Amino acid sequence: MFIPPGFSQKSVVTHLGRMVYYTNDGEFWNTNSIAQQNERIPSNKLIFLHAFGGGSSAYEWSKVYPAFATEYQVLAPDLVGWGRSEHPAINYQVDDYVASIIDFIEQTHSQQSTVVASGLTAAFTIRAAITRPDLFKSLILVTPAGLKEFGEDYSTSFFASIVKVPFVDRLLYTTGIATSQGIRTFLEQRQFARAERVYPEIVDAYLESAQQPNAEYAALSFVRGDLAFDLSQYITQLSVPTAIIWGQKTEFTKPELGRRLAAMNPQAISIFQQLDDVGLTPQLELPGVTVGLIRKFIPMLERQPVAV
Repeated sequence: MFIPPGFSQKSVVTHLGRMVYYTNDGEFWNTNSIAQQNERIPSNKLIFLHAFGGGSSAYEWSKVYPAFATEYQVLAPDLVGWGRSEHPAINYQVDDYVASIIDFIEQTHSQQSTVVASGLTAAFTIRAAITRPDLFKSLILVTPAGLKEFGEDYSTSFFASIVKVPFVDRLLYTTGIATSQGIRTFLEQRQFARAERVYPEIVDAYLESAQQPNAEYAALSFVRGDLAFDLSQYITQLSVPTAIIWGQKTEFTKPELGRRLAAMNPQAISIFQQLDDVGLTPQLELPGVTVGLIRKFIPMLERQPVAV
């Protein structure tokens, strides 16, 4: 699986299982003189959390997080059930991932971290920040949605209903999701705004993650809608300064949904940025733009008073 130069693989044990993460090595990124190269990497933490889907992993942020390696200690985990992390053969639930996000931050001593997260994981991160606001300095979230907001319930969709049928779910995963063509089709038709932005390395990275032993358990929990929840019931409790980025061409979660969520808590969510001609993962479609927005938002959020 692709790991950018200057990053190494480490792991922690959470209540859900062993979680692998990727972090910058100090000497490679050190900008001081040769005599000072033994100094530690920056103490400020910047954590990147990937979204869910067939073959998801920390690779999703790998074109973005190296840009911050000279200024922050970067941590980019494969959440449990995905990538190189442990894959317990269980039916995953919302509380599993909310608790494991908190676990990971505690285990890596990443107190008061800025967290960048996307998709359903971004919605879980809001839940985690509500539970433990002391761990979060600010949030930068890409398309945070629980997939059950405002009467739009993904778990009742036609595709989710099909995947709920026993044996059919495993068959669909092995023949339609965890294949090179299945991955490419999903990325081109559902995740990216433009098919030409999907290049072979992306497909290969998603495929490697999707074909890990027991990878189907977390993926099918997501596809069935087991992990869906109504974020609108929680978002007013958020107090951590937050910015939201939303791709204009997202499939199930349109920008209007994001604007409605942000409007429910303007004290905490002070920034809503729509990106035109982008789908669910601007961090892969337009990584340079995504880096620029994160750089812009971090100081803006640091100046924002904590919502009460």
